[in-house]
Amino acid sequence: MIRASDGWTVLSCARPDDHALLGAMIGVDMGDRDPWTPVEAWAADHTSAELDTRVELLGLAGGVVHDAEPTPSVVPNLEARVRSVVGAVLVDFSALWAGPLCAHLLGLAGARVIKVETPQRPDGARGGNQQFYDLLHAGHESVVLDPSVPSDRGALLELVERADIIVEASRPRALQRFGLHAAEFVDKGAIWVSITARGRSIDRIGFGDDIAASSGLVARDQNGDPLFVGDAIADPLTGLTAAAAVFSTAPGHGRLIDLSMSDVVRSTLGPVAHSEASTPRPPRHRISAVCAPASGADTTSVLSDFGIQ
Repeated sequence: MIRASDGWTVLSCARPDDHALLGAMIGVDMGDRDPWTPVEAWAADHTSAELDTRVELLGLAGGVVHDAEPTPSVVPNLEARVRSVVGAVLVDFSALWAGPLCAHLLGLAGARVIKVETPQRPDGARGGNQQFYDLLHAGHESVVLDPSVPSDRGALLELVERADIIVEASRPRALQRFGLHAAEFVDKGAIWVSITARGRSIDRIGFGDDIAASSGLVARDQNGDPLFVGDAIADPLTGLTAAAAVFSTAPGHGRLIDLSMSDVVRSTLGPVAHSEASTPRPPRHRISAVCAPASGADTTSVLSDFGIQ
């Protein structure tokens, strides 16, 4: 988090190009140096609104840290019923944490999870903590297709047509340019889970930490300065909410589940009841007994299973 002249802001530098984009934001050639010292110096002389405008213009992840009012549940009709997903085919286009957590939970409930990546953009989480990646993706199948190749693009469309559930965590245009339109598959009875930073109509990106902080979910130190809550907390909150929304969808019906990570975070804000009647159990560290498949390890077998040439 970075202090501006009139308050606090938050920025993420998670992608390879973000280092140069931070330099463009403040008008400095960063070269190989650490970006945060010059960014902090620039921010101290500019308002949070100025930083936010440049963040949006350059496609960076970040925003203004402010207190936010809690919102109602972002999932209408989240009912106490459980739709069976046993044997359902789930195509997972998502990466990192929120979408894969949703797919992981549905996989534990019996869905067949097929993770789809492109050669140009594998899941960035593959380069992170391997145990964590294995925990989310063990037991899934991995398919790699290149939509710029006509035969792969056709195979991708056929694979999605076989899916009962589709999970994606990108701006809508990313899949639309490959001919994949959520409404068409929902009309055919599929559940389409769309996870975005701030909504399908808002062209901004975000990651778990910056979304949480800019949506009002922060702790405060003794001076009242904001601190991050948890680790990328918007991701697990959204992944859990997405899975719950799938389970609550009426059997036999298609549905577009439009989840803004920011809205999910704000729906969790509000007074918290504290009780000393019981002590919560500490979290238990889980380790997957098997490894996640290598990228593309199951492409041939999956396409063969569905009769896709």
